[in-house]
Amino acid sequence: QLQASGGGLVQAGGSLRLSCAAFGRTFSRYAIAWFRQAPGKEREFVTTITQSGTTTAYADSVKGRFTISRDNPKNTVYLQMNSLKPEDTAVYYCGAGLSSGPRYYLYDYWGQGTLVTVSS
Repeated sequence: QLQASGGGLVQAGGSLRLSCAAFGRTFSRYAIAWFRQAPGKEREFVTTITQSGTTTAYADSVKGRFTISRDNPKNTVYLQMNSLKPEDTAVYYCGAGLSSGPRYYLYDYWGQGTLVTVSS
């Protein structure tokens, strides 16, 4: 079970940090990804991190602005979002899967989503 939190309203250029907390002793077995879905649009890949945290990948649209990290003892993955833009407005979802990558179907477990709104 995953729980995403940390969303909110922020002005363009601001920052937010999202958290994805997992419940269970097997958290370190799973790669974690963030996807987002804006109103009227399909869910899109944002970033992913491997089980050990040594490898990450980002969508071009967030590269250089967002940073994913994980703390396995705390069963938590973080998404630090800087230099936010209005087009980053979306519901952000975290997913867990045995393989990492930019494809939605790689992730078997999902949190409920947290809303990020960036005002211009």
